[in-house]
Amino acid sequence: MSVGGSDQARLIEQIALLKDQLAQAQKLTALGELISTTTHEFNNVLMTIINYAKLGQRHPDAETAARSFDKILIAANRAARITNGILGFARNRPPGFEPTDMVKLIDDTLLLLEREMVKYRVKIERRILEAPPALANTNHIQQVLLNLLINARQAMPQGGVILVQLSHDAQTDTVDLYVRDNGTGMPPETLRHIFEPFYTTKSGPDASGKGGTGLGLAACRDIVEAHHGKIRVESAVGKGTAFTVKLPAHHPAPVAAPIAAPAPIVATTMIAPMPISVE
Repeated sequence: MSVGGSDQARLIEQIALLKDQLAQAQKLTALGELISTTTHEFNNVLMTIINYAKLGQRHPDAETAARSFDKILIAANRAARITNGILGFARNRPPGFEPTDMVKLIDDTLLLLEREMVKYRVKIERRILEAPPALANTNHIQQVLLNLLINARQAMPQGGVILVQLSHDAQTDTVDLYVRDNGTGMPPETLRHIFEPFYTTKSGPDASGKGGTGLGLAACRDIVEAHHGKIRVESAVGKGTAFTVKLPAHHPAPVAAPIAAPAPIVATTMIAPMPISVE
């Protein structure tokens, strides 16, 4: 049965709407998981503030009070960073792209997952090379990074190391975000399907309640492609998996030199990586 032009246009519009709704649902799921994780961390920060406040009350000498105030200030600043990170991720930003500080995005995301990484004995290696801002939607790219980090953590049930690297590929003029784990890795037959919707190698959510839907990496691919970027995965069984997200770099438009005003007319007298990969 053939589909008319108007029906086809309506179907395309409905598919686009469903994709947007799915992306929003993925974001809300990630937000719920983050709140669950960071609530424990926020409680730890509050306990630090309370304990040092009590210490300052019990020992009112100037030295103890000053030390207590320093610890309280450090803990309060950490609490502010946690809440700002959650609020920033939850905020509905305009759908367009803007110059994005990828270093800040990485640091904010790692802060939100810090407690979970410590709990599962995962060490984060952060490698920041010189790179311009990316032209991106901050919330969407943070969602991609969260997904990649959680997948990497789940691939190392006994703990391990995750490398997060930022660099600039001058040849393609892209800002490259690289996330690599040293976990179980994937065989070629799994790697071929990894970005397909509803394809998953997990039987369901793990002990932390994360993973198992098969929608995370498909959503990541859609987000990156909407940015006119690319996402690439390399993996080897027993060695680990690495994802590279390539986003367009942002370069400010050069400021045009002011045009000099013509000289006044005056009357006078004459006289210038891993073996297996999928994109």
